Amino acid sequence: MADSNPGPEDRTEPICAYFGTCGGCSLQHLGLLSYAAYKRGLVADALARAHVAAEVAPLRIAHGEGRRRATLHVRGKAAGYMKARSHELLDIEACPILVPTLQSSAPALARQIGATIGDCDVAFTATDTGLDISVRTDKRGLKPERLTPLAQRQGAARMSLNGELVLESRSPTLNMGTAQVGLPAGGFVQATKSAEETLAALVLDGLGSAKSVADLFCGVGPFALRIAERARVFAADADKPSIAALAAAVRHTKGLKPVEAVTRDLFRNPLAPTEMVGFDAVVFDPPRAGAEAQTRELARSKVRTVVAVSCEPRTFARDTAILIAGGYRLETLTPVDQFAWSPHVELVGIFRR
Repeated sequence: MADSNPGPEDRTEPICAYFGTCGGCSLQHLGLLSYAAYKRGLVADALARAHVAAEVAPLRIAHGEGRRRATLHVRGKAAGYMKARSHELLDIEACPILVPTLQSSAPALARQIGATIGDCDVAFTATDTGLDISVRTDKRGLKPERLTPLAQRQGAARMSLNGELVLESRSPTLNMGTAQVGLPAGGFVQATKSAEETLAALVLDGLGSAKSVADLFCGVGPFALRIAERARVFAADADKPSIAALAAAVRHTKGLKPVEAVTRDLFRNPLAPTEMVGFDAVVFDPPRAGAEAQTRELARSKVRTVVAVSCEPRTFARDTAILIAGGYRLETLTPVDQFAWSPHVELVGIFRR
């Protein structure tokens, strides 16, 4: 089992005043060697339980400037995260793991939103064009206009309330390779820019000279758009707004190879082996539940290269066992650390038939 209790010789001073009270960042006390060993141990333990023998590469640190997205809870006059092992809210003034533009401004702005509409959850995403703010509340009958003055004063790129637009002064966008993507409200992006770039580089390296690639669970296209700079891409995801954002980015980006972006529930309707004929490689990056149904179809296919990206070692190990049983070899496995000081790790596995 991965051990998060190091000896006294490999401890360090936590950087956050809330360490030990806040429910996040539980590993700030670890020195670098113990920290890296713990993260790699999470992967090794999951593989061992699935009876998969594989070498785990050194941990890639991808914290960058910090997390560009965060969700803060507002209850009364308090704004912050939940306390460790508790449902009680911890009121915070700043969060040092966020990008500089969010560290102290996010808690302050969350309180202002709470003072305007009451208890709520506020999701922040720092984009290249400003803050994208998505507010959720259980209160009924609140009109988005209640928050318009606040959104205007803060200069937010966009603010929404329970999915309804409050204000959009400019489209929240992120650069992905040579493309610029307009994010759907509440759309998913990797927590740090550095992690997105690191994961994409590992994916591209694994694809090599592939000329026709399927990108499954593609989201808004962090991989698809970069792959399309050199190969034809079929991209699929169940989220319609994400597929629409990807398609729009393709239309407005010059020099890309053809990209077909489709809405498809790959859990219920995975690509069959006959649909994968002609692809040199398949990339998949599913939610934490993994891609069991799609992996079983891949195991029956003749696709030469599979690149699996995961945020959950246990489901990755399960899916890896399926691929190996289907005739694939796990060539490399690289853990990527974007959630600093948390018990989470990303993975990129390169499989060859």
